Amino acid sequence: MKELLLGNAALARGLYEAGCAVASSYPGTPSTEVTEEAVKFKEIYCEWAPNEKVALETAFGASLAGKRAFCAMKHVGLNVAADPLFTISYTGVNAGLIINVADDPGMHSSQNEQDSRHYALASKIPMLEPSDSQEALDFTKEAYEISEKFDTPVFIKMCTRVSHSQSIVETSERVEPPLKPYEKNPSKFVMAPANAKRRHPEVEERTRKLSEYAENSFLNKIEMGGTKTGIICDSTCYQYAKEVFGNEVSILKLGMVWPFPEKMIRDFASKVERVVVLEELDPFIETYVKSLGIKADGKNLFPVVDEFSQSLVAERFGKEAAPACKKIEGLPVRPPVMCAGCPHRGLFYTLSKQKCTVLGDIGCYTLGAMAPLNAIDTVECMGASVSSIHGFNKATDGELSNKTVAVIGDSTFMHSGMTGLANIAYNQSNSTVIILDNSITGMTGHQQNPTTGYNIKGDPAGKINLEALVRSMGINRVRVCDPYNLKETETAVKEELAAAEPSVIISRRPCALLKYVKHNPPLKVNTEKCVGCKSCMKIGCPAISMKNKKAFVDMTQCVGCGVCEQLCGVHAFEKESK
Repeated sequence: MKELLLGNAALARGLYEAGCAVASSYPGTPSTEVTEEAVKFKEIYCEWAPNEKVALETAFGASLAGKRAFCAMKHVGLNVAADPLFTISYTGVNAGLIINVADDPGMHSSQNEQDSRHYALASKIPMLEPSDSQEALDFTKEAYEISEKFDTPVFIKMCTRVSHSQSIVETSERVEPPLKPYEKNPSKFVMAPANAKRRHPEVEERTRKLSEYAENSFLNKIEMGGTKTGIICDSTCYQYAKEVFGNEVSILKLGMVWPFPEKMIRDFASKVERVVVLEELDPFIETYVKSLGIKADGKNLFPVVDEFSQSLVAERFGKEAAPACKKIEGLPVRPPVMCAGCPHRGLFYTLSKQKCTVLGDIGCYTLGAMAPLNAIDTVECMGASVSSIHGFNKATDGELSNKTVAVIGDSTFMHSGMTGLANIAYNQSNSTVIILDNSITGMTGHQQNPTTGYNIKGDPAGKINLEALVRSMGINRVRVCDPYNLKETETAVKEELAAAEPSVIISRRPCALLKYVKHNPPLKVNTEKCVGCKSCMKIGCPAISMKNKKAFVDMTQCVGCGVCEQLCGVHAFEKESK
């Protein structure tokens, strides 16, 4: 049967067909849809874990019990999972274990542009890299075979363009592998120094055998065309090369990007006059090719930043190519903004009004850094806001604590904010942490988390009470405010900043885009009252604009949150009369 599938959906189909039984992930664009698609198969138990480290350890536990397992994350999530990753490489697996990491060249929704291929080399774990949806399915099935044959976890590396593009996929039936019984084996799975010392040589021998496998695997292929130029490439770069050159050049496509097939690379290079390595982002393949003594072009032609395109590839080879899209001049700038009715807007307006230094975190609330709110000073990684405010206040002996806050979302707090708060409570910095509880994981598309009371399927699940949790961690001052109520929010911020001990404010209001949220009728502007002072524009609501020097409300966007109404000194915002 043939279907048109997203790369992520095809990977999930591969999990199903290969007999995967357990999938534990943390949502992160562009990897999120893999687990959301996998949960549609009743044969696969799926869950959202609190973070990527927990997800990988859960998947490893399932593998240990004898069932094929899987976890997915975006590239920065792999940093969080790195601790168990390197040790699981030493222990190996029982049943097959796949780790899906999705890179984001161009940083469409990420805070950095790291190249996850380095993790394969560093952790000595094989990495497969599909270039379309069919390969995403096929490589997934093969990854389980590799995992069990070579006793190793296996990476499947996706990227934004492969994850979120569609192509034709041929599907087949599920093959349920037999359970691999767990057998007690401390020398293999207890990584105390003496055991780890014995395991390391086995990992090196495994790498040697995987290199031999790579020489003849269907994952790597040579397509001979013109011999003047030979391109060595992977992932989307293969698609770009084919679109630009067709059969004008010869191509060595690496579907297994670590370990490398040395003999295949040498043989390919010997058949062409010029070798060019085409890859996003770092010179990962190029470095290896040159280490073999092969002369090659690569990063002398192509950048190490941003994603590539057909036009870029053609240009760097001196060929003419049609632009990827027609540029239209004179379009208005559309910067990213929080949605109309976003509950975070009132909170950030208050922090901006109070001229607070705000240490931010990862989530849709990061948009609080944008104009006109300009309310966030720093953003690094998940949980960093809570840890950073402690260091900030300790370094300044608390002199700035009455004007400094940390903000973090409910899901991000569960991911990695709790340990930072434990540090605040334990080492007693006078820090104010604001948890932005919008009742969902918003940035990645409304996934549940441990504070929502529902699991990945939307069924009732264990629910963590944030107030009780924070108090149990040693924070005595805990209060909840409604960010739609500006007076209440301002009072909470002022009082907690003035307190001489650690405190937590929970800014609680569901995301305006949640289907169950019932909105108030939209507001309208009484133009006779409006004086055009633009006070309402200070919150950056996309539903409000200026028209004929008066405020204007787009009633198709307005959710009647009332924040603008509270800012208007002349009471020009009015509810629609029934």
